[in-house]
Amino acid sequence: MKLHGLHHVTAVTSQAQANVEFYTQVLGMRLVKKTVNQDDVSAYHLFYGDEMGRAGTELTFFDWAHIGRNHSGVGAISGAALRVAGQEALRWWAERLTQHAVPHSDIVEFHGHAMIRFTDPEGQALALVDDAGAAGGIPWSRSPVPPAYGVRGLYASTLTVSDLQRTGHVLTAVMGYEQTKTYATGSGERTAVFELNGGGAGKELYVVEQPAGRPARLGAGGVHHIAFRVPDADSQLAWRNRLAAAGLAVTEVIDRYYFKSIYFRIPGGVLFEIATDGPGFTTDEELEHLGERLALPPFLEPYRAQIEAGLTPLSQGSAGRTG
Repeated sequence: MKLHGLHHVTAVTSQAQANVEFYTQVLGMRLVKKTVNQDDVSAYHLFYGDEMGRAGTELTFFDWAHIGRNHSGVGAISGAALRVAGQEALRWWAERLTQHAVPHSDIVEFHGHAMIRFTDPEGQALALVDDAGAAGGIPWSRSPVPPAYGVRGLYASTLTVSDLQRTGHVLTAVMGYEQTKTYATGSGERTAVFELNGGGAGKELYVVEQPAGRPARLGAGGVHHIAFRVPDADSQLAWRNRLAAAGLAVTEVIDRYYFKSIYFRIPGGVLFEIATDGPGFTTDEELEHLGERLALPPFLEPYRAQIEAGLTPLSQGSAGRTG
């Protein structure tokens, strides 16, 4: 029984239209599903991914227009890394981010990976990582970013906690991760690397320990939760039983229509999800037209008129490659 790496990362935006423009027209990801938060239908839930929105490629956002800014701290998911293919791609991205006035680092190395750290317009911490050619997603064919440089999926996520030992116990003893390296990062902090099956794309977590850190407060530019992949409902049920046996409070299986989910919090408060790979986003839309209209699961379809009346229409802008 194994997890298969990251399924998706879900963050928060307060500016849905600007969010669409940045992730589709600057980062060149495809808006593969425009739907609503099933627990709060007044808010969009936007999914960006590869050509098909495959599990492991999805960066998603809840649109909460009136939420305040994110305050970083402990008990939070504090970053996400996206995959690109090779050092040449990173050099290309360094130029592109500069051209679009996106704050970013030089090309740096962490745990043997070359990367560029940057922030989105609301301050979310992101990185582009050379994935060394690992198998993965297929960049969007209509992206403004050339396919050779396109985002190919998720690489890793970062947690910030006050107690590395408690977090590490859940990751290793319950979830099957291995702690492979610990780095001193200054000011009493350290960062531990956890890997699944020896690491690889989507199979690493970086855990930053800040013993004296203040509790985080979620807002725009922050990450709500991360989800891990399992292939099917039977595997998910086995994981639910395992988590419950370990004393973690885990939800019942929730059918999100595009996948099924269970949720639980690890010690310190970080929210995790385990999600199935399917059925996928082509369940209710043709591949060619993913993300073009508001998609609603069948149980919300009778309320379409009411839901649409409470949402501000979004434009995807124009697709087409630029340098």
